[in-house]
Amino acid sequence: MTPPTLRDRIERLPLVDHHVHSVLQRDPSDAEFELLLTESSLPAPAGTSHLDSQVGFALRRHCAPLLDLPRHAEPGRYLEQRGLLGHREVARRLLRASGVSASLIDTGTVGGETELATNAEFAELADHEVHEIVRLESTAEELLRSGIAAEHFPDAFRRALDAVRGSAAGFKSIIAYRFGFDFAPQRPSDAETVAAVDALGPGGRERIDDPTVLRFLLWCGVDTGLPVQLHVGYGDADLDLWRCNPALLMPWLRLLPDSASPIMLLHCYPYHREAGYLAQVFPRVYFDLGLGINYSGAASSAIIREGLELAPFGKLLYSSDAWGVPELHLLGARLWRRGLAIALQEFVDADEWSAQEAIRVARLVCEGNARRVYAR
Repeated sequence: MTPPTLRDRIERLPLVDHHVHSVLQRDPSDAEFELLLTESSLPAPAGTSHLDSQVGFALRRHCAPLLDLPRHAEPGRYLEQRGLLGHREVARRLLRASGVSASLIDTGTVGGETELATNAEFAELADHEVHEIVRLESTAEELLRSGIAAEHFPDAFRRALDAVRGSAAGFKSIIAYRFGFDFAPQRPSDAETVAAVDALGPGGRERIDDPTVLRFLLWCGVDTGLPVQLHVGYGDADLDLWRCNPALLMPWLRLLPDSASPIMLLHCYPYHREAGYLAQVFPRVYFDLGLGINYSGAASSAIIREGLELAPFGKLLYSSDAWGVPELHLLGARLWRRGLAIALQEFVDADEWSAQEAIRVARLVCEGNARRVYAR
């Protein structure tokens, strides 16, 4: 028998998706499906389609055969078949074919959607283990909506985090969206936080964007010792991309005590090289290449190769950041394995790495690092 190739072996490795979202529990319209495959919130210009993109080509290459279609099926035929199978069957097939063994699901509110599968429902569809990532801003906003007085907010928020520490795998902050990473790095006092909360109008309690309150939430998160995820770089159009460069976090990272949480930089494109640098120079910093991998499709191997340039191999994790449609869960896993195999094979073919070392690193970045950091 022909011995398994490096790619064959990587295809069989367990995979932990350390940052992901759930799937819709209904069938989206064709127009909505297109929007779910882009970070834009707007339809494509007249005469064009969001499916005419790397991610659109990738889903017809990798997902179509799993829905009983030929590779590269026409978009109209793909959407028709998807509708005939129904959202539940599509999710079951694609999630189970991804080869993911565990998903850490961010349960924070995303765009006001209330139609996502619960973690229990997702676990049944995917047939693998599921853990929760609790969003700091969503926790605070829920607390404020309950009508809590400003002077009681700091202690109440800390108690809310303590209440989920035993069940949550970690926390997530979207300070990059709400303000940016160019925030004052120092920990705000409770008095400063109370004053900032007191100044929030009704709208501010629904969507926190005050930098003092956001800093307070972030510092409380890192006090827990559980991993704290930070959205970095590429995302929806309501962020200012230049303010999401993780290099802006350096003053804050220098202030973190030895007891602080691991800091998990999510997505990172186009700042994945900066993220790799931070992972090298700050012991508690980790990063992934999620989101950008899905949307770059056939070109994603270049991003993965760049992610292996500088950071220690014990600092890189896998995530898909998939949300809404299971195609993104499948593509994240398929493209990650493909790009990782291409990059590692290059090192082996050049006789810079042994095949054994390549597999060891693949195990780390596919599963081992996530299992170690999240203790799951």
